[in-house]
Amino acid sequence: MSDFLTTPGFLGTKATLRSDLTLVLILVTAILFTIGFILARRKHFTIHRWVQTSSVILNTLVVLISMVTSYIIHILPGIPAKLLQGDYAVTTLHGIIGAFALLLGVFVALRGNELVPHRLRFKNYKHFMRWAYSLYMLATLAGVMLYVIVFVYGI
Repeated sequence: MSDFLTTPGFLGTKATLRSDLTLVLILVTAILFTIGFILARRKHFTIHRWVQTSSVILNTLVVLISMVTSYIIHILPGIPAKLLQGDYAVTTLHGIIGAFALLLGVFVALRGNELVPHRLRFKNYKHFMRWAYSLYMLATLAGVMLYVIVFVYGI
């Protein structure tokens, strides 16, 4: 398992295999979320729900298995002392945006599949879906920028 954490990646950067796989999987989920968004606009709601639900599950697994553990191992020990320093600040901001996107996205997916208590069900969740999508794309963009800053430029 430790080889997986330290083996050089396949994208030709200074990243590990784990970081490269995480980046690719997150980009796949971003593409799937976008496909789901387009399906909803075209009123293909059943397939939209399947695509979005699958994307939320994949995204949640990647975040919990790779990103949260990486944050706990590499960033959290330096907080609060280094919070305002370069990668600590950027990574924490990315984590905060991503956490909001993840929580809202999971809630919307649960609601879309009618898996939340009746009192938490909202009727028009188009706005919630759009917010979740926007936050997710913002978190994805921040994550790609973080990857480039850390593993391409080595800052």
